Amino acid sequence: MSNHDLISIVMPCFNAEQYLGEAIDSVLRQTYTNTELIIIDDGSTDKSKQIAKGYGTKVRLIEQQNQGPFPARNRGIAESHGEFIAFLDADDYWSVDFLDTMYRALSQDDVALAYCGWQNIGLPGKRAAPYVPPDYESENKLELFLRSAAPWPIHAALTRKRLIEEVGGFDNDWSTCMDYDLWLRIAVTRQIKRVDKVMAFYRHHESGQITSKQWRQAYNVWLVKKKFVRAHPEVVANIPRARLRQHIDGGLLRRGYDAYWRRDLTSAQKIFRRVLKTRIWEFKDLKYLLPALLPSPLYQLLVNRADKRMTQA
Repeated sequence: MSNHDLISIVMPCFNAEQYLGEAIDSVLRQTYTNTELIIIDDGSTDKSKQIAKGYGTKVRLIEQQNQGPFPARNRGIAESHGEFIAFLDADDYWSVDFLDTMYRALSQDDVALAYCGWQNIGLPGKRAAPYVPPDYESENKLELFLRSAAPWPIHAALTRKRLIEEVGGFDNDWSTCMDYDLWLRIAVTRQIKRVDKVMAFYRHHESGQITSKQWRQAYNVWLVKKKFVRAHPEVVANIPRARLRQHIDGGLLRRGYDAYWRRDLTSAQKIFRRVLKTRIWEFKDLKYLLPALLPSPLYQLLVNRADKRMTQA
């Protein structure tokens, strides 16, 4: 590898005028300077395009009609010239040493992808604490990937363009979880490298983010896992069938409980209804699953009354 390797940063943008300047600045202030920033404006109706144009030749602005963030990322990949690709959303940002540190982690030719820690911005309490993910190469990487959802946010990784192209890029058939699907296809059968630092910062908003509908996110994670297993039977051949079902169907049940205890009852009800069809549940789960078959207003009323009784007890 050469210190002159070009890193392409792909930034989809849709009505992000509030944070776009900060996201652009976090790229332009990187200590690794051989970069190109490609902004795909996905049909913005605010001042996002004017803000991007204000940076002149420091950014490449590509405009398209609104198609969603992942088609925009695929467009950015196709337009890129770098050997390496990083993704940064228009409302997120990096520490100044992100690209330099991640680039050095990819110094070995057999490393396909580097990933790092991150911090959620805008969430309460412990959910906003800095987090460094596990070293997946030191454990059973495949099972860790299948046990949960995306192992890192999309902007907490650096990978090689040729590998993204080799696996076919983002699958636009998904409405969410395209990044999880991509990381599975790249990382499970290739070596990856953890950077034990928090360098990526992810803003959470109550509206406008695909992660705000947790039931859809959970459902698509479940489908992505099933798709991967069907497409790569040889990769999962050594995992006992019962344990594989726990990773896939059991993971969906766990997401349902997580939504339920957070009292995201819309998500909990939709997830529980789907879980009932999987037969992964046990008898003890039925007291939570069966009420989800009620009409939504009645289900929420039932849970809220149970909460009220508990607070009065």
